Amino acid sequence: MSAKNGDQVKVHYRGTLSDGTEFDNSFEKDPLEFTIGEGQIIPGFENAVVGMGEGEQKEFTVSPEEGYGDYNDEGKIEVERANLPEDINPEMGMMLQVTTPDNQVVHVTVVDLDENKVTLDANHPLAGKDLHFEIQLMEVQEAS
Repeated sequence: MSAKNGDQVKVHYRGTLSDGTEFDNSFEKDPLEFTIGEGQIIPGFENAVVGMGEGEQKEFTVSPEEGYGDYNDEGKIEVERANLPEDINPEMGMMLQVTTPDNQVVHVTVVDLDENKVTLDANHPLAGKDLHFEIQLMEVQEAS
């Protein structure tokens, strides 16, 4: 049985960057479960699973356009330390949540700081990167 739109699937995967750095791996834990066509995961990964059969393995690369998008320099903002909540002591790489003026929650990463300012990056950490995957389709439950 081949995986198709609407099917619930379980997939083991290993994700690496172009330099070989591993950014995620499910082989040591539970497989990733999702329904094909519901947009629960990045499009390039989802599209690669379509047509695979149970037990099948595959390697592929996902471009930024089919992954987390291009890196956007406008996603970086500099804020005065004095404007941060008093209970936050920012450190490089720290992940924070920021509420925008229109009440949307955005996840940001501290990418630079000094004694007066903190630079936050709202880009996804994998934005602008080619993502290499090794996957194995473990299970397909047909859409009913």
